[in-house]
Amino acid sequence: MKRTLTLLLLFTLTLSACAPAADQTGSSPTEPVTDPNAPVDSGLDPAGSTMPSNENFAPMPSDEGMTRGEAYLDDVELLTLESYPPQFTLNIKGNLPTPCYQLRIAVSEPDAENKVNVEIYSIADPDQTCTQVLAPFEVNYSLGTFPTGTYSLWVNGEKVADFQS
Repeated sequence: MKRTLTLLLLFTLTLSACAPAADQTGSSPTEPVTDPNAPVDSGLDPAGSTMPSNENFAPMPSDEGMTRGEAYLDDVELLTLESYPPQFTLNIKGNLPTPCYQLRIAVSEPDAENKVNVEIYSIADPDQTCTQVLAPFEVNYSLGTFPTGTYSLWVNGEKVADFQS
């Protein structure tokens, strides 16, 4: 009998060690289920889809203490909206180095040759530990309007398009 009770107790302890902890199951009515591998805010919405606001991607003074990284661009397309005056939007698809990185987009005013330079990169907190996996994104970034003329658009040093406003 004593041996059977010991085996039963050992079996129960083994099974309970395999069960998830109570705080991971979301059994508490006030605590939602959280994934420890969930990405940190990258400046994108949780689904990584298009966001309408440019402020989420503008360089900020607080970026100085961050590590600067690449934004791996798969596709950059200039869209012309049907409006008067014409408005222009960049559709950008790519990947951030990890989910901990945040996307940054810096657009310069047209220079004397009507060249518009766009710099797309990423930043991350150097003290943050993160899963080493690419984080896909797609963003529509408004360039606004330009005075009448012919312009060339350059992204990260490469010519993307010529356009007229």
